[in-house]
Amino acid sequence: MIEQTPFKWRHFQPEIILLCVRWYVRYALSYRDLEEMMAERGLPVDHTTIFRWVQRYAPELEKRCRPYLKACNDSWKVDETYSKVKKVWMYLYRAVDSQGNTLEFLLSPTRDAEAATRFFDKALHVSTCSAPLNHPIEEPVAQPLISTDPITTAVPRLINVDKNAAYPKAIADLKAAGVLPLHVELRQVKYLNNLIEQDHRFIKRLTKPEWAFSRLRRPGEPSKDSR
Repeated sequence: MIEQTPFKWRHFQPEIILLCVRWYVRYALSYRDLEEMMAERGLPVDHTTIFRWVQRYAPELEKRCRPYLKACNDSWKVDETYSKVKKVWMYLYRAVDSQGNTLEFLLSPTRDAEAATRFFDKALHVSTCSAPLNHPIEEPVAQPLISTDPITTAVPRLINVDKNAAYPKAIADLKAAGVLPLHVELRQVKYLNNLIEQDHRFIKRLTKPEWAFSRLRRPGEPSKDSR
């Protein structure tokens, strides 16, 4: 059986669709910005159409590009910052390696050991670093604290965090569960996290045109947006 092209039945050419999706996830642009930019190029594309393209193709692009991205190193820097989701402040957990490559992110309504454990468990099961995302599309809120997937493809040697008391408890729980090796060192020195602290500004600058994130998606919920 021949696999159908993902762009079948689309009115616009694949090159135009991919260009709009790439610009949206890479630069600080809104859907209406892209609508105006396409109109200047003689392409009347409605901003809601671009929104549907992003929801459909951005996850697929991330999935296909991930195996070809630069492998991350074993020195992690983890921190959390604030961001709004539908006018409600949420915590955005992020991890980068010592080169500034983004490992993983997680949106959580709470800032505690349970949220930290969930974030580390998610980050430990990625094989390569992902490029910084402009608009994260999904965020599980209620998921198992310890993953049942036995394959751990990214194991850090060192994890740098701030003085948040939730991190030592989360690391201890993961080591006790056998998810994190016992030799992994947790280092709570705030100034060593300057790299990710500065990187937060880059993420917030990108999300500003969309007034932060639009919503939190629950596990199993279809890809929709309330905007």
